Amino acid sequence: MSYDEMLTAAKKAVSLAARLSNEVRKSLLVTDVWNKSDDSPVTVADYGSQAVVSLVLERELKNEPVSLVAEEDSGELRKIAAENVLARITELVKDTLASDESYAASPLSSDDVLNAIDRGKSEGGPKGRHWILDPIGGTRGFIRGEQYAIGLALLVEGKVVLGVMACPKLPFSSTTGNTLKSSPEKVGCLFYGSVGTGTYVQSLSVDSLPVKVEVSSVDDPAKACFFESYHTPVPIHNTIAKKLGIKDSPIKINSQTKYAALSRGDGEVYLRFTRKPRPESIWNHAAGSIIVSEAGGKVTDAAGDPLDFSKGKYLDYKRGIVVTTQKLLPRLLKAVRESIKEEEEEEEKAASVKLH
Repeated sequence: MSYDEMLTAAKKAVSLAARLSNEVRKSLLVTDVWNKSDDSPVTVADYGSQAVVSLVLERELKNEPVSLVAEEDSGELRKIAAENVLARITELVKDTLASDESYAASPLSSDDVLNAIDRGKSEGGPKGRHWILDPIGGTRGFIRGEQYAIGLALLVEGKVVLGVMACPKLPFSSTTGNTLKSSPEKVGCLFYGSVGTGTYVQSLSVDSLPVKVEVSSVDDPAKACFFESYHTPVPIHNTIAKKLGIKDSPIKINSQTKYAALSRGDGEVYLRFTRKPRPESIWNHAAGSIIVSEAGGKVTDAAGDPLDFSKGKYLDYKRGIVVTTQKLLPRLLKAVRESIKEEEEEEEKAASVKLH
């Protein structure tokens, strides 16, 4: 099966998952949200989205084996032991698939849904083909009615070769500045790209022709806008921004939507550093990385090396993630190196004072 055929299947899967998430968002119930054992929030939309993508890939790719690396598994769902929650997820999946004419007559049981969710237990790796899914990226944003994304990518022999991302709350018209709001009929984007073909966007809500997108042409770092996640402030982000001369506050966005926004020039820099070293799941970056790179951008770690998705469920990377344009990358990496060095020197001083 060609990449074009796989991309078509991926777009269908992600579009239907976005449709399910929109239905849940319209009337989010208290019982639709709970915390997993690691204390992170999860919703019926996370599980419903994963089941829909899994089932659509299986049906559309027919004789192709589907190896899926995804965030959720049914273990957490079984822990809450709530039949009404599973019944709601099953109904959501059935209704979503039935909204597509080709699936209208397909029967579906709760066990089918659980099995579809658990198809996401693949470990990935450097050999073969693996689909990488973030069923609802930015769950906290989804719960609050803010930005979230559904990201699906295909890994072939350890390299990401195509990606699709639905951003149901992102305005279709390119945005600039600190606002990401638009009228309801103009909200909802589907971004996609594959190796060597560029990145495109089309509306999620109405039929529209794909539009090719490209990263910003801004070449003055001081004029760059930068994105970061909603989290406890990370001091090194501010240090890097100051070295570049960026004066505007960061634009905070949940999920991989930051990659999508950067791919069409809404901003120029996305930094993801953490206060303490932590593993980064591949599903949080796979689709976004190819969408940015095919739009002419660059995605690296703090050392300037490409992100390595071939080591299983977690990225192999150094210190932080840097997403920007080709024009700004050299100066951004220089600022990153200097900032890391200064931070390490400060830590050494603090440790020395503590010893004495």
